[in-house]
Amino acid sequence: MQLARILGTAVATVKHPSLSGAKLCVVQPVMADRIAADGDPQLAIDTIAAGVGDLVVITSDGRLLREVLKSDATPARWSTVALIDNA
Repeated sequence: MQLARILGTAVATVKHPSLSGAKLCVVQPVMADRIAADGDPQLAIDTIAAGVGDLVVITSDGRLLREVLKSDATPARWSTVALIDNA
């Protein structure tokens, strides 16, 4: 699991069938100080209705994504799992 800040959303006209109807977010992983970037921005499936600027927890748990997307195979890696209060 990793802290990340929502930078925005992404739109894809052509995507894997498992991503149909999924909200795609661009997230910036951050360090424990909640400010410094920790790597490159990533694309995540939003499962918690987060908005731009929100601090969230993301995970690369493939099993969770397969359950959320109702697909046995999906190219998605990251998903949001928690919204951090007092960000």
